[in-house]
Amino acid sequence: MFKDVTLGQYYPADSILHKLDPRVKFLGTVVFIIAVFLVRGVVGYLAVTAVLASLVILSKVPFRFMVRGLRTIFIILCITVVFNLLLTPGEVIFQKWIFRITREGVVLATRMAIRLAYLVIGSSIMTLTTTPNKLTDAMESLFSPLKALHVPVHEVAMMMSIALRFIPILMEETDKIMKAQIARGADFESGNIIKRVMNMIPLLVPLFVSAFRRANDLAMAMEARCYHGGEGRTQMKPLRYSVRDAAAYVLMAGFLAACVFFRVTGK
Repeated sequence: MFKDVTLGQYYPADSILHKLDPRVKFLGTVVFIIAVFLVRGVVGYLAVTAVLASLVILSKVPFRFMVRGLRTIFIILCITVVFNLLLTPGEVIFQKWIFRITREGVVLATRMAIRLAYLVIGSSIMTLTTTPNKLTDAMESLFSPLKALHVPVHEVAMMMSIALRFIPILMEETDKIMKAQIARGADFESGNIIKRVMNMIPLLVPLFVSAFRRANDLAMAMEARCYHGGEGRTQMKPLRYSVRDAAAYVLMAGFLAACVFFRVTGK
């Protein structure tokens, strides 16, 4: 289960998405998220699906590896679908006892399921094709105007990058602790969902101890390298736009304009 978490992982490959400027990929992810919530009709969703499929192919990341992250949100996905099916008023197409499914509920549930799946895959493309260091540089560069308002942009970007990097590390640590507990006779599979949740409690103490130990080691390593924040720091490899980055911005603008058009026309 914990190996299914793809958010925060980096998949090395020789693809055009890996070579793009991280600022382009960050803004492209934001544009894609906006587009997913803009479109409503079949044509709009087909366009978003075509763009997402093209990005998956261009990334050269195995499709099975990319969709693995959907397993982690399966329960949330099911709850969202069930709530929209049963609680949305409209034209009734099925009713038994207190349960009622409407045509509008089916449409809304399908739309929300697609949106959640696309959000996870779209966000995973950015993290799978961008190293945490480059992602930190991109966020710091994009949010640099906030420095005029005395916002610690570098520190915020660094914290977000460290958080993303620690997601797969903590998941792997949790998997190791769980296997060690199972070898000692712990049972995490039997019983109802409440009992399974209660059985997960013994994992929290060693996981927190491991997390604090890693955080302490990271802090000591940063202090040993004389890290003192973003003031006066320079970059060994500064970000520079290229022709392909400009082309990507043009494609993003066209895609967003098309999604706005589909929203206005209802397609």
